[in-house]
Amino acid sequence: MDGYESTRRDFLKKLGLIATTTAVAASGFAQVENLISNKKEEFPLTPEQRNFMVKYEKWLEEFHDMAKFQKIDADHLDNNKKLVALSEEAKTWQHEIIEHMKDDNFARYYMIVTEKVTTTI
Repeated sequence: MDGYESTRRDFLKKLGLIATTTAVAASGFAQVENLISNKKEEFPLTPEQRNFMVKYEKWLEEFHDMAKFQKIDADHLDNNKKLVALSEEAKTWQHEIIEHMKDDNFARYYMIVTEKVTTTI
């Protein structure tokens, strides 16, 4: 594993995507590719889940922009600080994600929404 891959893996661990992926796997989803190919509108959410996803999608958009910028300038201090702050913010609601992931509709919806940022990283 080269230095880039090691840094990338550490970053993803901090973000909590590994824990979330584990939650998806524990929910019984063996083929993530099939989940991502669906439209999120096909998976109805509870009002609580919708409120969470509004917050998460806003966070994800900001994170996505920062991650794209990091690919252009990995040494940009302000951008890296923002990425760390966003990662810290994500830690505060990891438990909530894991609880929501117990619902198949939420898990599918979440994976569809998250695909954009994971392809960037």
